[in-house]
Amino acid sequence: MRDILNTIYKQMDEKQAEDARILNVSNITSIADYFVICSADNERKVKSIADAIEDELARQGTEPRFKEGFDTSRWILLDYGDIIVHVFKDEERDFYKIEKIWKDAADITSEFK
Repeated sequence: MRDILNTIYKQMDEKQAEDARILNVSNITSIADYFVICSADNERKVKSIADAIEDELARQGTEPRFKEGFDTSRWILLDYGDIIVHVFKDEERDFYKIEKIWKDAADITSEFK
C-alpha cells in the first residue's frame, strides 16, 4: 500500500498539484484506509493529474475499482479500495471542505515528501 501511496504522491507532485494531502482515515471509517487529496486551478489540469495517477498505477498493475468525475473534471475520484484519491478543481475543494469533514484523520503527508 505504501508503494501505491508513493506513486500517487509522486504523480501529483510531477503534475504540480496544489496542496496534496494524504490522510490516514483507517481509525475513523471503514470506507478506506487513506484519502489522498489535491487540487488544481482548472479542469484540464485536474484531468491531467488524475490521468497521470491512473496511467502510472495501471503500468504497475493496479487498476481503480471505481472512478468518476472525468466528464466534468471538477472533482475526480479514483477508488483503489483501501486508497481513495480525490482530485479537485480549487473551487470544488473549497466548497466541499473534505479535510474539514475528516478533521480527525491523521495527516501523514510529511512521510511522502
